[in-house]
Amino acid sequence: MNYIVNASTLIIGIGNEFRSDDCAGVAVARVLRQMHLPGVNVIEQSGEGTVLMEAMTGADAVYLVDAVSSGARAGTVHRIHAHSEPFPRSFHCYSTHAFGVAQAVNLARTMNILPARFIFIGIEGKNFEQGEHLSSETSSAIQKVTALLSSEILSLANNNSELML
Repeated sequence: MNYIVNASTLIIGIGNEFRSDDCAGVAVARVLRQMHLPGVNVIEQSGEGTVLMEAMTGADAVYLVDAVSSGARAGTVHRIHAHSEPFPRSFHCYSTHAFGVAQAVNLARTMNILPARFIFIGIEGKNFEQGEHLSSETSSAIQKVTALLSSEILSLANNNSELML
């Protein structure tokens, strides 16, 4: 499947910077925002589902990055194509909201309003206690995800411009 990366490509970093590894998505978003990727809008969200659904309205491509706790090894990076894969029941996305990330994505899929390309990137956290210190595993995963996403987006944008010639 060929996806277009253009001005309606959105990266959403989810998290709480005061709950240790929970800030993984926000950390990725902040680094990617500083890279000024062409045609990409980068935002930060807390993970409240209705706000998330509103934010992705009109986007053709969405990359959502959040910390998860599924029992996998800390630092593990999970990638889910939301159109074809459900969120695993083992995922616990940290949120103070009853209607969070997984529920918003599942509802958007059911309502057929999920953007054409919706990729969820989950970074397996180690420590979700209060504080501002990242575990070394999560910090390494943030660097890996940032590099992979920037490379993927630039590659898709380059392939797109070649197709338009």
